Amino acid sequence: MADLDHDAWRDEAGLYALGTLAGKEREAFEAHLATCAECAAEVRALEGVVTALPHSVPQVDPPAALRARVLAAAGAPQASSRATVAQMPAPAHLSVNRTHLSVNAAWLAAAALLLLSVGLGAYALNLRERIGGLEGQLSNAVSRLDLTEQRLAEATRAAERAQMRMAVLTSPDLKQVSLKGQPAAPSAAGRAFWSRSNGLLFAANELPPLPAGRTYQLWFLTPGAPVSAGLIKPDQNGRIAAAFDTPPGTPDPTGIAVSIEPEGGVPAPTGAIYLAGLTQ
Repeated sequence: MADLDHDAWRDEAGLYALGTLAGKEREAFEAHLATCAECAAEVRALEGVVTALPHSVPQVDPPAALRARVLAAAGAPQASSRATVAQMPAPAHLSVNRTHLSVNAAWLAAAALLLLSVGLGAYALNLRERIGGLEGQLSNAVSRLDLTEQRLAEATRAAERAQMRMAVLTSPDLKQVSLKGQPAAPSAAGRAFWSRSNGLLFAANELPPLPAGRTYQLWFLTPGAPVSAGLIKPDQNGRIAAAFDTPPGTPDPTGIAVSIEPEGGVPAPTGAIYLAGLTQ
């Protein structure tokens, strides 16, 4: 708001230089000039323009006979002088001067309009720049807000995963499974923690990289058919840590296994078994 107030004072510099400010407006502007070097410099520059304007039209010297006429009129009796003046036609040079005065007045009016136009144009340009700056700041603020929301969502998901892990590990019905590498991945190993009420936690390491179009699938081994717990993909070091909900209706598992399957998973194991272990 301080910048906008200063712009309003600067817009009045042209009016002040032309002498069109009066009364309280002039006093207020002069009080501002005493504290603002920028506005004072603007007024000094505009005063130079105003001073030069009257000299921008040709100057006409009065005829030599004018002096004799004026002296003759001054020495004549008052009544005669009035009569002479009343009967004397207007000299041509006075008409020329009146014309020049009119031209000067027109030039001054044009100059005032020009100064106002320049001032308003500068104010409009400054306002557009300020609006552009505010739009840039708003865009940056929106970007920062979006980033903050993304981070908050990630933090929320991490908190939910941590809460689920804690719920599984502290469940009274917790069961553990140690998984060993099978012939397809003899150096692999894994660990599973299962609670019917809170879900399954699974972690493994040294799983071989997946071929293109293939995925690892985690299975609950039950007295009947295996039940899919979900799909897993290890990182580039062969490590994986994941949490899953227990599919509804799943019988109590007797063990956990990992097989390699086509992308998207299958209803029942079809590929080689990489990890397997029995419930403890």
